[in-house]
Amino acid sequence: MAEEQNTEKVEETKAEETSKTNETTEVSEDKANKSERNGLENLRVLENIDVKLTVEVGGAEIKLRELLRINEGSVIELERLAGDPLDILANGTIIAKGEVVMIGERFGIRFTEVVDPKERVQNL
Repeated sequence: MAEEQNTEKVEETKAEETSKTNETTEVSEDKANKSERNGLENLRVLENIDVKLTVEVGGAEIKLRELLRINEGSVIELERLAGDPLDILANGTIIAKGEVVMIGERFGIRFTEVVDPKERVQNL
């Protein structure tokens, strides 16, 4: 009889622990969902802020004396190869890679690779 009572108590304790675990999980999920909704609402507020979008063709490191000697017709070799995708930056942070296209008489950029949106927001 004592063994039956101990077994019942152990089973009740296990049931209580399972119930508490389920409640904790539900509370955690609710908090995560609320946090995500708040994050999305905060992001919506930020959607109307202007950012400077730039396209970087490439770069080069040169000596100051070379810089001072640059004039019309000078050519500087860039570190990027012809045909390599260009870096697309938002406020100085890389958000994508792309290639130049012509849109009528203007240049445009076609996005070929885009950084994950969560990473983009964290980097901005």
